[in-house]
Amino acid sequence: MSIADYKGVWVFAEQRDGELQKVALELLGKGREIADKLGVELTAVLLGNKVDNIAKELLAYGADKVLYAEDEKLAHYTTDAYTRVICDLTNEIKPEVIFIGASFIGRDLGPRVAARLSTGLTADCTALDIEEESGHLLMTRPAFGGNLMATIMCTEHRPQMSTVRPGVFDKLAKDESKVDESKIQKVSANLKEEDLRLKVLEAVKIAKEVADISEAEILVAGGRGVGSKENFAMLNELAEVLGGTVAGSRAAIDNDWIDHALQVGQTGKTVRPKVYIACGISGAIQHLAGMQDSDYIIAINKDEDAAIMHVADLGLVGDLNKIVPELTAQIKAMQQ
Repeated sequence: MSIADYKGVWVFAEQRDGELQKVALELLGKGREIADKLGVELTAVLLGNKVDNIAKELLAYGADKVLYAEDEKLAHYTTDAYTRVICDLTNEIKPEVIFIGASFIGRDLGPRVAARLSTGLTADCTALDIEEESGHLLMTRPAFGGNLMATIMCTEHRPQMSTVRPGVFDKLAKDESKVDESKIQKVSANLKEEDLRLKVLEAVKIAKEVADISEAEILVAGGRGVGSKENFAMLNELAEVLGGTVAGSRAAIDNDWIDHALQVGQTGKTVRPKVYIACGISGAIQHLAGMQDSDYIIAINKDEDAAIMHVADLGLVGDLNKIVPELTAQIKAMQQ
């Protein structure tokens, strides 16, 4: 089988409890660009049970067609079931590219599918493109602890696969006029009980009151320079008056000052808020990789030569323990 026999770009449309995940829409946006460069179709691959509404939504957000495997055994994610269905479809249809979100599910599913298909996988990508000369997919990801960016190609095997970090790409505008139900192809999952080593008996959610920083328009982030968990109270106050959310660098998370879900950076989340206020953050490359695409960056730091100052639109040199409370007070005064 020649690699020339593989055509098309696939996006795994991750859904949980009937709710389409944001990273799937982001991947459709980038997948549309990649598919257009290759001159091929963009297909969303949807697995689940009674999620027809999601299939229509995928068309509205840029997919040319949807492969929809509906089965009760696919209602909840299990590695065996999802891997089996995706691999069977891939062996039958032969796409040249498969994108999967680097979520908890995607980080489990991607490597298993790639191993089963005997192809490569570039994990946690932050950039994707096509090499004009060869048509190979260029997959870029942080390497060596985020100290450099590596661009990887899978030249000998198909499909070319990558998991992509959430929050890196923009989703396309929703266009209901593109919803054509004839473009939704329902396929059989062909799953048997003996194919599954794990059976979901019950799904129980544990509520955790932590904001999703990837959705926030204003972020007030603290780093090692904040000094303590108690000092994060003033960052919380600033975020509150701005209608924003608190976040932090890896140093803040390692010191247990805030929840891990609020971490920005290579080992945290990629964010693109309208305003990003970095307090006491030096600006290591691992952190910059997660926030440098913010619309407007304000840095508060004692060190005027800190790396964060070089990416900031506005740099305030001084003691954050004095600047942050004063900034909060002045904003409160303006709101009165």
